[in-house]
Amino acid sequence: MHRRIVAVMGAMFIALMAIVALAAPASAEGQALGGRLENRVEGVKTPVPGVEITVVGSGFEETVTSDEDGVWRVELPALGNYDVSINVDTLPEGVGLTEEDKVTLEQVAVQPPLFGGLKTVIFPLGQSVTIQSSIWEQTAQLTISGIQFGLLIALGALGLSIIYGTTGLVNFAHGEIITFGALATWTLNAGFGLPFILAAIGGLLLSAAFGWLNNAALWRPLRRRGTGLIAMMIVSIGLALFLRNFYQFFVGAEKKSYADYAGLAGIRIGPISVTPTDIAIIIIAIVALAITVLVLSKTRLGKATRAVSDNPSLAAGAGINVERVITFVWVIGAALAGLGGTLLGFTQQVSFQMGFQILLLVFAAVTLGGLGTISGAIFGSLVVGLFIQLTTLIIPTELKNVGALLVLIVILLVRPYGLLGRRERVG
Repeated sequence: MHRRIVAVMGAMFIALMAIVALAAPASAEGQALGGRLENRVEGVKTPVPGVEITVVGSGFEETVTSDEDGVWRVELPALGNYDVSINVDTLPEGVGLTEEDKVTLEQVAVQPPLFGGLKTVIFPLGQSVTIQSSIWEQTAQLTISGIQFGLLIALGALGLSIIYGTTGLVNFAHGEIITFGALATWTLNAGFGLPFILAAIGGLLLSAAFGWLNNAALWRPLRRRGTGLIAMMIVSIGLALFLRNFYQFFVGAEKKSYADYAGLAGIRIGPISVTPTDIAIIIIAIVALAITVLVLSKTRLGKATRAVSDNPSLAAGAGINVERVITFVWVIGAALAGLGGTLLGFTQQVSFQMGFQILLLVFAAVTLGGLGTISGAIFGSLVVGLFIQLTTLIIPTELKNVGALLVLIVILLVRPYGLLGRRERVG
């Protein structure tokens, strides 16, 4: 068994190094600074064309103008540090910097990255203070944003919930599985030039395979050794730290964007404005959640999963292959998390710690809805998503996650088993 595990891990490592070798640039040529200017108002992003960007450094200076998609790019003569400035006088009416000190980004370091030669620079643009929308319009817009964010949390929360319900493991590395899905999709899309739809399908399959590898190489051997759940939880924390730093080492710390479907213009529907990408994200998330619920509730394998969750020993005595069911759960849970990461990459861009940044919200959603319950994970995620967005009407945006966690504490003081959970001792 140990030789098989080592062989599997070795094969995965060799495959990863091969991908790195194929995707990494052969030299420092082709390095560039660039980005996409987006006006972000209440969760809706629209491109900002016709804005001048100036790059200065090491005797080099060039000014470019963002195109109709808000995209700009400056080819660089050499690696090094550059100052990047935005000409605020060329911004369209009603659009301004949300952080006034970001007019010039000083000493932006350009080093040879792993994938491609573009260093992304982000200028925070948003609604000008001179333009105000009514409370009704803000509430409607934030409700849509909250539903979208809640559905993305639900994809991660459902995967975490079914893994916990079947194995009892509180997996703190689940956020890194979310990140893996986004990075895999971005690599296939921006690194290898695949169309986004094919890249997303590839990212989904790779995430499922990553979940299988997690279980086969780590958690199954620990279960067979009789390792306690507390020890396994600590192992998951160590795994999360390792994967997060592994991601950062190979892809860098800067945020990245997909090559397709970013910066689309918003569509006005009554008091709200949404982009085609936002609509697609909501539809894909709902379909994925619905299919998962149907599989877990209607199929024979889903019934076996619920049997293992209720009583593994009794399920094994009834002829159910418990290990096969757990493998299935890991594959499905990781695929859902990876899909959530891929879709989250549209709203927050792709970074090495994006899964870690929403992990507490995923835990909050699972706990709020009820540990180990399918409907509870989805319901809790929607509650968290809506609360986070709607509370920005009365509290600073920087504190929106804190408010959601405070509500979690209050609710659990009243219902420690969650809103839809069963009254039983956990642990």
